[in-house]
Amino acid sequence: MADLETTEPAAPPSGRRARGGAEARRAARSHPKIEQLPFITRRIPVTEVLGAEGIEIMERNADTILEEIGIEFRDDRECLDLWKAAGADVKGTRIHFPRGLPRSIIRKTAPREFVQHARNPERTVTIGGAHTVFAPVYGPPFIRSLDEGRRYATIEDFRNFVKLAYMTPAMHHSGGTVCEPVDLPVNKRHLDMVYSHIRYSDKAFMGSVTHPDRARDTVEMARILFGADFVDKNTVLISLINANSPMVWDGTMLGALKVYARANQATIVTPFILAGAMSPVTAAGTIAQVLAEVLAGAATTQLVRPGAPVVFGVFASSISMQSGAPTFGTPEPTLVSLAVGQLARRLGIPFRTGGSLCASKIPDAQAAYESAHTLLPTMLAGTNFVLHGAGWLEGGLASGYEKFIMDADQLGMMQVLSGNIDLSENGQALDAIREVGPGSHFLGCAHTQANFQTAFYRSSVADNNSYEQWEAEGRQDAASRANKIWKRMLAEYEAPPIDPAIDEALKDYIAGKKAAVPDSMV
Repeated sequence: MADLETTEPAAPPSGRRARGGAEARRAARSHPKIEQLPFITRRIPVTEVLGAEGIEIMERNADTILEEIGIEFRDDRECLDLWKAAGADVKGTRIHFPRGLPRSIIRKTAPREFVQHARNPERTVTIGGAHTVFAPVYGPPFIRSLDEGRRYATIEDFRNFVKLAYMTPAMHHSGGTVCEPVDLPVNKRHLDMVYSHIRYSDKAFMGSVTHPDRARDTVEMARILFGADFVDKNTVLISLINANSPMVWDGTMLGALKVYARANQATIVTPFILAGAMSPVTAAGTIAQVLAEVLAGAATTQLVRPGAPVVFGVFASSISMQSGAPTFGTPEPTLVSLAVGQLARRLGIPFRTGGSLCASKIPDAQAAYESAHTLLPTMLAGTNFVLHGAGWLEGGLASGYEKFIMDADQLGMMQVLSGNIDLSENGQALDAIREVGPGSHFLGCAHTQANFQTAFYRSSVADNNSYEQWEAEGRQDAASRANKIWKRMLAEYEAPPIDPAIDEALKDYIAGKKAAVPDSMV
């Protein structure tokens, strides 16, 4: 399978290293061939933790929350009016929903899966069904690298992470706010961020949501790129809409949600939960609250534009009851993700959760364990869109360069795992077993010779050599090896081609928008 160093030749089947092998490997690593992988079509079964009774309890409890307690819709008169017209009981900014109403609205018009088009058709992805799409880290204001430590992110860092995501074979999506470029004005930085996704990658990307006007700018830039008619009839953007948990949708998120839904663009309606602070301390209580918040938000997209694509999102973690700090990779959020995946499939819309999450400040053993214990359940939950697939550090406060590379290696492993067991004639390997027979070995048989180059996943980061060779090559740990990889990738980056007229039109649009208003840091 392809990985970050797909051209590295395998060792000869005899296990001996050919003369000059080290030089050949170094030459291959210095000019890696990037082979992009398609988005995943999972062939492994999902893990389900709720039986029929459990699902019924969760849906009943969510309906109780919606009906008896209600959801706040703040600073958005239009949404309140839409829900009143739909039959909900609106009291001030609190909406009480008749039992089953949001669910019936979603099931009536929301698509079970949809295609998000990329400017390069070969990078177009399908979100929903048996498919999984990996996207990079989202949102951190800081970056971390071995060279500089922790510092505020800049637009140059943003471009770097877009380029790394573009060059990463198992990264199917360019993502959104891969880091927050704090060196640019708050009210204008979204223009440079969206342009960076368009110019430095040709994969599908996410839109801005920090203000409805910034969502409109994203849609307008997409129209320049794809054409207005194409955008109206197809999905080219997906954007993250977070609930202000517990049980509040605020005007900023609702405003962005409406912009994208009206434009027929996808939204990921996501409660952001740190259980114990923003939801109950129990998994069942958290699940019911998540479902209630998603039902209210996702149904709103269908009131705005029936048929607009919407994703059932959940970001659920726990906190330390001693310090209040967020924790990751723990069992309770895993159970929440697995259960919510079942509820999303039952509701009939795509599902987003998980990633490579950790609370560690550096790419160390804690980061690896916590990320692994988030990423594997993400796959087992049947997740369709995976945000924070690579690069997440410090509870989401930092985008890590080395962590990005280490996580990307794990995404490649998930790509192989999702393919399940090869049951073809070659996969069954009976010819090899017949040829070798009892008491011999498989190293030199014809089947091994034919398959050794692709037989097992090859990590681009792990060191599997002898202790002596590891010492001779500088006693490097995984982070040190990852440091060299991301630097080499950026040094060898080549931008995908773009129509010069479209590029010029995008630059003109950005210049006009920037000139129209003064800089602001709010």
